[in-house]
Amino acid sequence: MNKKKIAFGISAFALAATVAGAGLAAADPSGAPTYRQLSGVGSDTTQDVMNGMASAITVGGQKVIGSYDSTGSANITTKDPANGNCTIARPNGSGAGRSALLTSLQAGNGCLDFARSSSLNLAAAAPGLTYVPFAVDGVTYAITPGSAIPRKLSLTDLKAIYHCDPNYVGSGPNYAMTVYLPQAGSGTRSFWESQMGITDADVVAGIHPCIKDKKGTTPVQEHDGRLLDDKSIVPFSIAQYQSQSSQTIADLRGRAILGTVDGTAPTVLNSGFGVKRDVYNVIPTSKVATAPWSTVFVGANSEICKQTSVINTYGFATSPNCGDITKQTP
Repeated sequence: MNKKKIAFGISAFALAATVAGAGLAAADPSGAPTYRQLSGVGSDTTQDVMNGMASAITVGGQKVIGSYDSTGSANITTKDPANGNCTIARPNGSGAGRSALLTSLQAGNGCLDFARSSSLNLAAAAPGLTYVPFAVDGVTYAITPGSAIPRKLSLTDLKAIYHCDPNYVGSGPNYAMTVYLPQAGSGTRSFWESQMGITDADVVAGIHPCIKDKKGTTPVQEHDGRLLDDKSIVPFSIAQYQSQSSQTIADLRGRAILGTVDGTAPTVLNSGFGVKRDVYNVIPTSKVATAPWSTVFVGANSEICKQTSVINTYGFATSPNCGDITKQTP
């Protein structure tokens, strides 16, 4: 799609004026035991597949994964209160999950044992962290069926939009297109920024003034299509969209439909989509050879890597690097 055609479509709309499915995985750990050996928080993208893992995986006959959603009650309690205070503010997103894990490790309180992450961040961390991939996700853009934003774009077009090129988004301050990013700390946000060739620091500084991460005063929660109107665009995980569509998880798509990028429709298994990423569980590097971390997360024969049906059910492709432990922070 060339600039002139996109600009024409934008001009046209510039002139114009939760259902949850059956069998949804639990939002937070449910059933016995109440408190699990491996408690984790973080990414919205992978919260549901990790809830599925928590239900499917047992060690010694007991569930060992306690995965807490990115949204819900303000606070969560991750370990038995009889053994200490592990009530913390619920972390929302990959960055918040990593920070919460580091805080727990630095305090030595045992409240958190891993973090979910949909992006890779190998910035220095103390103590060290290991990003263990387990699945592959595709990411595309979402619009509404009535949007004048084309359903087929090239990656070059998308980069122009997220650089606020006036040929695509119009002139400010009242832009013809509302260009959304998810909330600060989101792994999908940081991954999409890397694909668009922009930095979070520049977004926060207003270098790309057409970009918003709030609708009104409400932060944009990733993979919730209900915020979209006919002149807005937002990145969306294909795995999340597919599992919402199949009613495997709560359907928050609203009117959202997914766009085609560089001629590849977002209906293929995500390993075949052009804009794709590994998704990770982040564990302390000091624990990679220690059970239950080693049993559950590490290596191609780990309990998580064995769960290919769970990975596929939640819309992800299996990763050829599942269980790899080479991605470690300094």
